[in-house]
Amino acid sequence: MAEEIRRVFRMDNEVLAFRFTATVSDRASLAPRERLTDPARLETWLRATGLEVAEASPADLKKAVGLREAIYRIGSAIAAGEQPDSKAVRILNTVAAAGHAKPALEHGLAGWHLTKSTAADDALGVLAADAIHILGGPDRNHIKNCEGPGCAGLFLDTSRGANRRWCSMNTCGNKVKKMRFAEP
Repeated sequence: MAEEIRRVFRMDNEVLAFRFTATVSDRASLAPRERLTDPARLETWLRATGLEVAEASPADLKKAVGLREAIYRIGSAIAAGEQPDSKAVRILNTVAAAGHAKPALEHGLAGWHLTKSTAADDALGVLAADAIHILGGPDRNHIKNCEGPGCAGLFLDTSRGANRRWCSMNTCGNKVKKMRFAEP
């Protein structure tokens, strides 16, 4: 299962909300790739992040994609020094308010307890709350879009010189270095 998750999803972003936005890859290319293609894929991604839901419906998937795109639009606006779109902010706040997940410490690790009746809304609420914390918190000035070819993924630049350019050195950074090495 872990291998399948790594093959299907990018899980290398340290910010949960930005990891969620990476469920679309190659955003800046001519052919972005949707990774949340059905409710089962949403369930798999949520399980991999510790937000296990018993079952996600097509409506849950639609809500999740709407939330993901709202987070991405707000993050990209902040990275560009622009004011976030008010509709995206409304979506983010609405989803955050609908969740009823409770933080829990289990086996020495932080996790979440989701309600049985609204588990998908709770899981999406956790993602929205994480986004609000990053997008509106003290680190908001460190939000960047990846400069990797076709990527444009969001990441939090915590490097000493605030000069990080890629969402991940292992993926986008390596692609750029390989392209430079291959140049004549």
